[in-house]
Amino acid sequence: MLCSAAAKRLVTGVCQAAWRPAVTGLVSSRGYKGDAPDDTRGDLIEIPLPPWEQKLDEPTDIKRRRLLYESRKRGMLENCILLSLFAKRYLNTMSEIQLQQYDRLINEPSNDWDIYYWATEAQPTPDVYQGEVMDMLKEFTKNRNQEQRLDAPSLEYLEKQSQ
Repeated sequence: MLCSAAAKRLVTGVCQAAWRPAVTGLVSSRGYKGDAPDDTRGDLIEIPLPPWEQKLDEPTDIKRRRLLYESRKRGMLENCILLSLFAKRYLNTMSEIQLQQYDRLINEPSNDWDIYYWATEAQPTPDVYQGEVMDMLKEFTKNRNQEQRLDAPSLEYLEKQSQ
């Protein structure tokens, strides 16, 4: 019979091995590194994403609907809340150029954390995403009116607009 220390060591080793990626040696060039200075990134693998392409002949009303959906369905809850509330407030009043900027901003970066850090000004925004819409998003993120932002808005306001 195994003593408890040996059994614990055996179980811990098996559990750690189960969490290791099946493919080793692949290091992501587009992954979240974290704050650990000694992180080797050996546990990250790159998942290739198709490049973002602007939809040139998309009707404006369809673009607004798509961007509303994409603002609500993000990879992280913080951006779901932030971008869906931002879209509720500004999407229907954006010009075509602003819609293009917003489309690029929320769809081209592969990491939602980047968008969050730029919006909260925790990291500088790359020049390609800096513009009128990013300025609007940064100002919205400051929440100067101290609104309670705990969840994405319901979609009932869309029904009221269409009536």
